[in-house]
Amino acid sequence: MSELQPSTTQFTYQYPGDRLLVAIDCIVFGYDEKGLQLLIVKRHIEPGKGQWALMGGLLETDETLDEAAKRIVKKLTGMNDVYLEELKVFSRIDRDPVERIVSVTYFSLINVRNYERQLTPEYEARWVPIGLLPDLLFDHGQMVGYAKDRLKYKAALHPIGFELLPEKFTLTQLRNLYDAIFETLLDKGNFRRMILASGLLIKLWEKDKSTSKKGAYFYQLDEDKYRKKFKSFLNLTPNSKELIG
Repeated sequence: MSELQPSTTQFTYQYPGDRLLVAIDCIVFGYDEKGLQLLIVKRHIEPGKGQWALMGGLLETDETLDEAAKRIVKKLTGMNDVYLEELKVFSRIDRDPVERIVSVTYFSLINVRNYERQLTPEYEARWVPIGLLPDLLFDHGQMVGYAKDRLKYKAALHPIGFELLPEKFTLTQLRNLYDAIFETLLDKGNFRRMILASGLLIKLWEKDKSTSKKGAYFYQLDEDKYRKKFKSFLNLTPNSKELIG
């Protein structure tokens, strides 16, 4: 559990001789030209003072788990209406050295460029490339590993990665994102053919000429078609059958 603590009430379950606390830990993935990144904070209290951690806090008595996750993300980043999904419960008895704490993890996807300036400075929040993460507090590294696997699983099934892109993007930008998620290099021709065949993209008659004079066309996600064709990305990515099996 990281250090964002509620200032008033907290959820406790009483059982003989002890108490149980419920924490929320949020795994926030971001993406920009540097690749896939993770948002982490510096812990300012013991145990683990000075270590990097996921942002989190305790569940309050008057809120649901989803409400707590939204509160924690907003408190640190100022973000509203971001992709946020419950991931997994971590309940190892000794996961926190001080108290018995069960953590419910959530993962979120955002475009770094949209929110980089909104990070709350008091928590020393940093965007760190996913391949350069420091050792994290308690079992937070295990949480991140599980979230990475879930991100691959979700991306193999449907275009969840669009949450990480700007509103308009090139096919190269989209392929680079999927390269980052799957930690591999996808075949350019196959990716282009299959993504266009999915029918999920709208071609814009506007070009990105930042990298060449000829330029590359921008695209947008057709959200109506996406909702109707939820599994259109199946088999788009390498080993997708293994990811969903």
